[in-house]
Amino acid sequence: MTAEHPWSRYVAVGDSFTEGIGDPEPRSPGGHRGWADRVAEVLATKTEDFAYANLAIRGRLLQQILDEQVDAALELRPDLITVSMGGNDIIRPGTDPDEVAERFDDGIARLSRDGATVVMFNGPDIGMTPVLSRVRGKVAIYNENLRTVAKRHDAIVADMWSLRELSDPRMWAPDRLHFSPVGHQTIARMVLDALNVENDLEPYEAEPLPKQSWREARKEDIGWAREYFAPWILRRIRHQSSGDGVQPKRPSF
Repeated sequence: MTAEHPWSRYVAVGDSFTEGIGDPEPRSPGGHRGWADRVAEVLATKTEDFAYANLAIRGRLLQQILDEQVDAALELRPDLITVSMGGNDIIRPGTDPDEVAERFDDGIARLSRDGATVVMFNGPDIGMTPVLSRVRGKVAIYNENLRTVAKRHDAIVADMWSLRELSDPRMWAPDRLHFSPVGHQTIARMVLDALNVENDLEPYEAEPLPKQSWREARKEDIGWAREYFAPWILRRIRHQSSGDGVQPKRPSF
């Protein structure tokens, strides 16, 4: 086989987004698939002896990722690293997007020190989402900082903000915080495009959304608040994380 890309050792670093939450798949390690698994599957078909590790754990804040995952990733001697971090910090009240970005910069400096290709994610435009729309301005500031970080370290930006397909509610999981299977598929296509790797992943063909009455929408909102939002708030109050006790789904090659 002739290699169609230069990478043979891929490590994914991050939180629930990279772990694949919202895209359940019992056959995948940890029970979730996600965009990173999809990207690895495509890359593996285009070169011999490809290896993939995923160190991401749901709920992790930026500092936890820096402390727990960066050195572990470097020990695997990857030539391709994807990193998404800081999102859980930005959505919390009182956090400073400039300060979070400074620590992100430190992490990218470490991850790029051995010459690996580094792909870093900015945040999506969450103005249309009922849960996260209030922090849209913080996300935009954070994203501008991340573009400076990427330029400084010659990293590739996987541009979530420009991925307008994510405005479709069907791109989001029922919890309205994570992406659905079709959302993860769409993001995987975007990442492969950023890497200039051709792929045959199915694009999403949007059909018109069914009309919904005001009463039906409010009923859905109440059900969502009871099943997802209230437990999320309760974890914040108790200083608990959805990732407590969770181990990386692919800790090594």
